[in-house]
Amino acid sequence: MAEGGESSLTGREGSLILEQLAEVLEQRKQADPEVSYVARLYRKGLDEILKKLGEEAIETILAAKGGDPGKLVYETTDLWFHSLVLLAHQGLGPEAVLAELDRRFGLSGLTEKASRGGG
Repeated sequence: MAEGGESSLTGREGSLILEQLAEVLEQRKQADPEVSYVARLYRKGLDEILKKLGEEAIETILAAKGGDPGKLVYETTDLWFHSLVLLAHQGLGPEAVLAELDRRFGLSGLTEKASRGGG
């Protein structure tokens, strides 16, 4: 990480990290739950993954409220990680989210939300 907490990663490097992590998460589906945290989550199933994701979301919110940028990055990393575990469990990968972000890029947030009927 560069000075001031900013990363020196390019967008392509960030995408590569997500791709590599997605590959590891797929491999963990076959791993021994006794030695792999992710394999244990997969074995426990969707409800356990959702519970963990919820816990990480709350921890991220609390970190943001606490005002410590380092803690916020740390907790957001956990949140993203567990989101990727959920996606993998559901047969999806980060490319699906990146494609949706790309689709939305340049759209007004209000226009995009209205297109979903979300008012």
